[in-house]
Amino acid sequence: MAEHEDKKSKPIPKMVNKKAFHDYEVVEKVEAGLVLVSSEVKSLRAGGAALNGSFARLIDGQCWLVGCNIATYFQAGSNNHDPLRRRKLLLHRRQITKITARLLQRGFTLVPLRIFFNDRGLAKIEIALAKGKKKYDKRDKITQRQQNKDINRYRK
Repeated sequence: MAEHEDKKSKPIPKMVNKKAFHDYEVVEKVEAGLVLVSSEVKSLRAGGAALNGSFARLIDGQCWLVGCNIATYFQAGSNNHDPLRRRKLLLHRRQITKITARLLQRGFTLVPLRIFFNDRGLAKIEIALAKGKKKYDKRDKITQRQQNKDINRYRK
């Protein structure tokens, strides 16, 4: 029993796509399950994933994660997975139809935000319906952040 508790207390590294928050304005977040191979799960638990440059796409009424690099797991040997393969996302039919309707509108895209393990130990991914930011929007955000820092420094 004590061994099981030790496993749960072990921190799992967070895999967050920080660039998505800089490049996109997040409109709505959706949590989805991931269909993974055993070596992929072990690699995720070790923190071997990169979400940079990845995106989600609807193909034939199913949602897929494309371009996500989950590193190969060294101990898997010859039973390793392809690091850049497409991975199926598990969503309810209602969620898929809602996302499809939004994606048909101009400017929306599906962006993965983070991969995490829930309380039950299942791998989940948080994807977002997002609109791309223009260059001047990004600059305005940076200047606002700097002004807020200056104001807080002045108040102290």
